[in-house]
Amino acid sequence: MTALLPASSVAADLDWWRHAVVYQIYPRSFADSNGDGVGDINGIRSRIGYLAGLGIDAIWINPWYPSPMKDAGYDVSDYRAIEPVFGTMADAEALIAEAHAAGIRVILDIVPNHTSDQHRWFIDALAAGPGSPERDRFIFRDGRGPGGDLPPNDWRSEFGGPAWTRVTEADGRPGQWYLRLFAPEQPDVNWNHPDIHDEFTQTLRFWFDRGVDGFRIDVAHGLVKDGELSDIDGLPFPLPDGTPEGVDHPHWDQPGVHDIFRTWRAVADSYDGPRVFCGEIWVGRDHRLTAYLRPDELHTAFNFNFLMAPWLAGPLRATITSTLAAHAAVGAPATWVLGNHDVCRPVSRYARPQEQVKPGFPSLQGYLALPADLEVGRRRARAAALLSLALPGGAYVFEGEELGLPEVEDIPLAARQDPTVAGTNGENIGRDGCRVPVPWTTGGSSFGFGPDGGDAPWLPQPAEWGASSVEAEQGDPSSSLELYRTALAVRAANPALGDGELTWVEAGPTALAFTREPGFGCWVNLGAEPLPLPAGATVLVSSEPLVDGALPADTAAWLQLA
Repeated sequence: MTALLPASSVAADLDWWRHAVVYQIYPRSFADSNGDGVGDINGIRSRIGYLAGLGIDAIWINPWYPSPMKDAGYDVSDYRAIEPVFGTMADAEALIAEAHAAGIRVILDIVPNHTSDQHRWFIDALAAGPGSPERDRFIFRDGRGPGGDLPPNDWRSEFGGPAWTRVTEADGRPGQWYLRLFAPEQPDVNWNHPDIHDEFTQTLRFWFDRGVDGFRIDVAHGLVKDGELSDIDGLPFPLPDGTPEGVDHPHWDQPGVHDIFRTWRAVADSYDGPRVFCGEIWVGRDHRLTAYLRPDELHTAFNFNFLMAPWLAGPLRATITSTLAAHAAVGAPATWVLGNHDVCRPVSRYARPQEQVKPGFPSLQGYLALPADLEVGRRRARAAALLSLALPGGAYVFEGEELGLPEVEDIPLAARQDPTVAGTNGENIGRDGCRVPVPWTTGGSSFGFGPDGGDAPWLPQPAEWGASSVEAEQGDPSSSLELYRTALAVRAANPALGDGELTWVEAGPTALAFTREPGFGCWVNLGAEPLPLPAGATVLVSSEPLVDGALPADTAAWLQLA
């Protein structure tokens, strides 16, 4: 039996999750240790020194469990093992120990809305037939219409098309339909079944016992479905502001989901030292988001309203203000995020004319029709990084953001692997553009992602990728990498930053400015004209050089105030 690891050996800080900067690692694309073209656990281990030098507090690792990889690991066939492509359980335990020794906590991804169709329970459900206890672990229903040939309701998959797949029964006849809000290979589980609760409670304990410090919860708002499986009938989601309480979407943000997370919180709280959760919760309205963050539920949740806000002073300030007010009402810290493995990279989002950006479309698809100026995008992304890291609460950084990587928009359709591409017959080009393997060196067959002479990376890298590599940016004071390193060091040393409060300062209609005690200021110029800084202020770090003592366009600065 594998020996259990002790609790995290990082410095004791019971509130670390309230102010942590967490670095997201998409393991397929971070570092390939064995040359098979796919990143792996030993690749992550080889970069622990880089992560510690960056100055982050924790890493979040996307799913590393056994999976047929129909959705890049979010189709899990075994929640308590390691996918061989990524390594072994011994590799995973070594990574946890080495990260802790470097002062870095480890957060895993958990996928509780659906399994893989290769999970043992779904295989059993198909074999057992209609009406069986095995099928009750999932959501099987007879079809509608003559012969049951139509799906049970009008729900749609997030990857395109109906949210139902029909099975062929053991006797060869067309049979029941099963719910799958994502790919056909990702059947939704039935959270009304006690086996589902037990399976995930055991999974939480399995990894907590091995020293893991927390979990990011995939599709946290989707676990519970309306018992009647009512038609959506055109009801939008997220539900718009002004929607009466008691009006709920049939499969997103159902009230019953909160009981699940109260149970999970009790599991986390049973361990010495904080074990924490961060929810992926797309619900739109602030008060519905922070309902998940009550003291007996999740610790944190990504603030996607901030991610989706355009680079305009008014919308950004409104989002920040409403976020902080809603989180304060439940005593939770805000969690700021600019990007992740599901959305267009910030450099490329901000490169478009922001007045034309439609809210609610963080994927690349909504931006393709707009002209892009990547130099403008890079300036704005650098300024946005300083803004987000200065706000009260914690923050997440997606691998490559610290290098200023743009979205790779020209991946050939044949090379794209996101199931959204197939689900929409190529109309949506999916999320692969933010998942292209990271460049570490200026040259080499994969820019240092894998050993020279190894297999080609699982997604093609642009020919110019080396210019944005760690090697190219390291030591260059004007680079995004050194900006992040400097900002994270200042943040860690400054008592005004992290959790707490802010006070807005009026600095003009195209500026954001606020102070945090003791004596810290953040000024951001989102306009075209230079923005004066307060008299007597000392610049701690700025995203671009000042011009005659003022902030140029699309620039942020951290200040020590007089």
